[in-house]
Amino acid sequence: MKYGLREKNWDSNGNGTDVLHSQSSMLRQRQTALIKSKALELGFSFCGISKAEFLNDEAPHLEEWLKRNYQGKMSYLENHFDKRLDPRLLVPGAKSIVSLIYNYYPEKDLGRGNDLKVSKYAYGEDYHVVVKEKLNELMQSVRDNIGDVGGRAFVDSAPVMERAWAKRSGIGWIGKNSLLLNREMGSFFFLAELILDLDLEYDTGIKDYCGSCTACMDACPTEAIAEPYVVDGSKCISYFTIELKDEIPTDVKGKFDNWIFGCDICQDVCPWNSFSKHHSEERFEPSPEFQEMTKQQWVEITEDVFKTMFKKSALQRTKFSRIKRNVSFIVGDSHAKQNGDDAVSI
Repeated sequence: MKYGLREKNWDSNGNGTDVLHSQSSMLRQRQTALIKSKALELGFSFCGISKAEFLNDEAPHLEEWLKRNYQGKMSYLENHFDKRLDPRLLVPGAKSIVSLIYNYYPEKDLGRGNDLKVSKYAYGEDYHVVVKEKLNELMQSVRDNIGDVGGRAFVDSAPVMERAWAKRSGIGWIGKNSLLLNREMGSFFFLAELILDLDLEYDTGIKDYCGSCTACMDACPTEAIAEPYVVDGSKCISYFTIELKDEIPTDVKGKFDNWIFGCDICQDVCPWNSFSKHHSEERFEPSPEFQEMTKQQWVEITEDVFKTMFKKSALQRTKFSRIKRNVSFIVGDSHAKQNGDDAVSI
C-alpha cells in the first residue's frame, strides 16, 4: 500500500505512542529498495535518490553562467529558468528525484590516429531512445509494485539539472570539467532521472575527489574550461560540432584535434576514467561500416549513405549538412583531393 494509517500503541500506563512515523519509514525503505533493485536489473550502474526541492546553491551559479553568455547560441538554455531550479514545477507534487547512471564506455576507442573522431557516446543507437525505454520500464515497475505514482522520465531532455541532482543523490561528484564523476567508473555514462510524487529514502552527497588535478583544464585545446567547475559552453568543441548552426569561427581553426561530432578530450585525460568498464548494451555497439570509416570516406560520404548508416544514431540530430560542415572545417578541400582512399560504400 502507498499510505499508512495513523495508529496508537498503548503502554501499561495508558500512554499512547504514535507509530505512523515508524510505519512510513519502513514503507519508504521498502519502496526505495524496490526501485534501486529494479534499476540495477534493467542495466543501470548506479541509482541514487534526492529530495525534490528548489536548488538554492545552483541558482546564483546558473544566473552568472547565463550572464557571461557561456550558453553561446544555445538560447533554449535561457528558457524556463525557474523550472530548471525547481522540479516541482515540472512535475506537480514532486517529492523525489531518482538519478541513474547508464554506462556507454566502448570496448574499442574508434578515435585512432589521424582519422576523424566521433564522441564515444554516439557510436551506437541514440541514447535518448535506448535509455528512455529503460526508464519507462522502471516507471512502469514503480506503478505496478507501488501503486498510482505520478511522475515523468527524463534523459537529457527538458529543463532538468541532471548533474546537480546526481550529485545530491550521492552517485558522483561534479568534476572540474563540469561532468559528473564516479569513483568506480569515471564519467563515460549517461544520466537519467525519474521525478516522482512519492516520498522515498534520500541519499547523501559524496566529497569531491578531483583534488589538485587540472588534467582536463590543461588538455582542452579551445580553453573552454574557464575556471575549475565552470565550462564556457560557447568555446567547447562539442558546441561547435553539434549545437552551433552557423559557420564555425575561423579563430578555432586547427584546434579540434579531428573531432567532427562531440569531443572526449577532457574525459580521456581524466585519471578517474582509468576505472571505466566496457558497457554491456548491444545497442551501443558501432556498426562494422562505422568502425572502418576513414577520413576520406567521411569527406566523400553522401546524404543517402549517411542516413542509412546513422539512421538510429545521435548523429542524425546534427544532420548531414552540419556533419559535412565539420568535416570540411577540419579536413579542407585541398587535403581531400590529395587523399586517394575510396569513398564509403554500404
